[in-house]
Amino acid sequence: MNAEKVVNYIVSWLKDYAEKSQVKGFVIGISGGIDSAVTSALCAKTGLPVLCLEMPIHQAKNQITRAYNHIEWLQKNFKKVSSQQVNLTPVFDGLVASFPQVENEEQRFMSLANTRARLRMTTLYYFAALNGYLVVGTGNKVEDFGVGFFTKYGDGGVDVSPIADLMKSEVYKIANYLGINEEIIKAAPTDGLWGDDKTDEDQLGASYDELEWAMKQVETGKKITDFEGREKVVIDIYTKRNRANKHKMIPIPICEIPENLKIE
Repeated sequence: MNAEKVVNYIVSWLKDYAEKSQVKGFVIGISGGIDSAVTSALCAKTGLPVLCLEMPIHQAKNQITRAYNHIEWLQKNFKKVSSQQVNLTPVFDGLVASFPQVENEEQRFMSLANTRARLRMTTLYYFAALNGYLVVGTGNKVEDFGVGFFTKYGDGGVDVSPIADLMKSEVYKIANYLGINEEIIKAAPTDGLWGDDKTDEDQLGASYDELEWAMKQVETGKKITDFEGREKVVIDIYTKRNRANKHKMIPIPICEIPENLKIE
């Protein structure tokens, strides 16, 4: 991959889309992770205003530190980058307190993790509406179209998705080209929805390199019976995640009523 050409293409695409949409700039959530770091830098390179939101909800301290350090790096290197912290912890806690108790604690825990992502989406759109900005997504290809590792109407609720055609490994190549802070590049990927340092690999059961490999195998028509050992395990993880999360990757189903039923 030619990182310079890919960067220039994405930056041009973002700027052109914003101008055609007649919006003033971009708003993006900064998590301290590689995807939001790369995406925000690409947005900043357009020369249009970029509002970076840091939205902690019982966040691990190292994630907050990386997010702040990245925003400082952006502001040193680009003129039109602004930032705002919105502490969503009390909002989240108040919402949780208003919910009824349930017996299935594991299911409740997962539901609340997705609730965090949806609170952040709501916050992003609040600031987007105030400023006339587009909400920018940070999902990459293997997350968005491989294993569906995102929250529907949470981090999946965006206006534009500039890195969704890049594999995770390609996002790292772009990060190195852009000069993203080394602490972000070296940090283990995490969705930051659990209030601890639980990594994406902990949740998925496979690394992104393995999942990229699996995605490519499936796309070429390979089946789980074609593999053994760890490769078979990874293919199984990938196919099960892809199947279970397919509803996130396709348009909302519409019940199309036959015209003859509409005739009185």
